[in-house]
Amino acid sequence: MVEITQLDPQILPQRIGQYTNGILVTGGERTVYVSGQVPWGDEDGRVPESFEDQCRMVWRNVLAVLSEAGMGVQNIVKVNTYLADRQYRAANNEIRLEILDGHAPALTIIICDIFAEEWLLEIDVVAVA
Repeated sequence: MVEITQLDPQILPQRIGQYTNGILVTGGERTVYVSGQVPWGDEDGRVPESFEDQCRMVWRNVLAVLSEAGMGVQNIVKVNTYLADRQYRAANNEIRLEILDGHAPALTIIICDIFAEEWLLEIDVVAVA
């Protein structure tokens, strides 16, 4: 049986937000590395204009890959989020909290240039079962 333990040493500052400083995984038999997911476009090939719609689409893609492996949100141990601009931090945080629903994996957020100009974010995750 897989056991996921949060690692938050007391010498580190009190964390702000829903994440953990580290994750210890024991007993895991399967690991999934989800490639960076982007807002590829809807059924008609259109990329949503709003950050919120793009973010939800990206999480939908991440969860689809996990579902294919028989996993879900509770299996995520690491999230890397790449944002095209700092202005998206609050919206990203709000949607991530909604999607993860109390689950707190290890987390990294990077502000950077994204591959396609219309994409406002990219997310990759690691999950275990």
